[in-house]
Amino acid sequence: MKKRKILFLGESYRADAITWMKGLKEFGDFEIITWELNTPNNSKLNRFKRILEYLFSPVSIRKIILKEKPDMVIAERTTSYGFLAALSGSKTIAIAQQGRTDLWPETSILYAFKKFIQKYAFTKAHLIHAWGPVMAIHMKATGVDMKKVLVLPKGIDLSLFTPSTNNSNKIEAIVTRSLQPEYRHDSILKAFGILNQRGIDFSLTIVGNGTRLQFLKDLAKELQIENKVIFTGRIPNTELPKLLQQSNIYISMPITEGVSASLFEAMACNCFPVVSDIPGNQSWITHRENGQLIEIDNIEMLANELIWSFENAESRNQTIIQNRKFVEENANYNINMKFISEKYHELLNLKNF
Repeated sequence: MKKRKILFLGESYRADAITWMKGLKEFGDFEIITWELNTPNNSKLNRFKRILEYLFSPVSIRKIILKEKPDMVIAERTTSYGFLAALSGSKTIAIAQQGRTDLWPETSILYAFKKFIQKYAFTKAHLIHAWGPVMAIHMKATGVDMKKVLVLPKGIDLSLFTPSTNNSNKIEAIVTRSLQPEYRHDSILKAFGILNQRGIDFSLTIVGNGTRLQFLKDLAKELQIENKVIFTGRIPNTELPKLLQQSNIYISMPITEGVSASLFEAMACNCFPVVSDIPGNQSWITHRENGQLIEIDNIEMLANELIWSFENAESRNQTIIQNRKFVEENANYNINMKFISEKYHELLNLKNF
C-alpha cells in the first residue's frame, strides 16, 4: 500500500511542529514534506521582505502540491500558514490554532484583517486542532462548526520527562520560556530579588535565548542575585528533562497562552507549577490545588506564593503526584498522537470514498 503523504506548512524547527510531525510519522506512517517562509522576521527590512514572500507563497505551495501530490495539507497558526493551507486547493486540510485566539497582538493595525483570514481558514479546513479548551472557546465564539474541531493536546513523551527525586531544602526554580518581553522574566527576577532581601535561599535556572538575554543578565546583577541565577542559553531539547528533574518549582509568567507543552513537561518531572493567572493556564491549574496562579506583573504576590508553596511541603508533594497522574491521563504523546494520526486516516478515507 502506498504511504500517504502530508505537506506541513509552518516553522518546522519549532518544538511544537517537530512533535506534531514526529507523531504523524511514528503512529500514522505518514511521509512528511515541509514548506515555510525563508525570510527571518528580525528587522524592518526583513519584515517587509517576509510580507512580499508571503504574498507570493500560494504560487510556491501550489507548485509543490503539483510536484509532490500530497494527500493532505496541515498547517500551524490559523492567521498565517493556516490561511495558506486554505488557499492551497488541497482536498484535505487540517489547521491548528496555536494561541488562545491567534489574533495577536490585539492592538495590531492588522487585527481586522487577521480576523477575516482566520475565518476563511476555519471555513476551508476539514479538521481544526484546538490543543486545549481555551482555544475551543474562541472557535465557538467565532462561529466555527465545532464538529470539525478536535480538542486534544499533542502531549509529551513521558519516557523522557520522568519524575524527579529532588528533595532539596531550598527553592530550586526553573523557567523554560523564550526570553521575550511577553514572558515577563523581569517580573520573575524581581520576585526573586524580594526573596533574596528576605534571606531566603534559592537557585533559579533560566533556560533558552531571546532578545531580552542581556537585559535580564543586567537586571539580575542590579538585584544582586546574579550568583544565584543561571542563564543556560539555548540548549538541545534532550537536555531539558534533566534540568527539570533537578528543579522543584516551575515558573511561567506569559501575558497570553494557548497550550503550554512546557507546563506539561514540568508537571511530568514533578516540578510544582507557579504560572500566570490567564485563561490558557486556568485550563490546567487551579490556585493552591495543583499549582499557583499569579496576577501578571504582581511581583509581591509571586514572591509570597513561592514562599507559601515551598513552606507547605506536604501540599506541594501531593500536588506533584496528582499532576504527574494528570499528565499521564491527558497529555501522553503516545496516546494522543496515535489518536490524531488515526483521525487523519479516517478523514482521508472519507474524502477518498
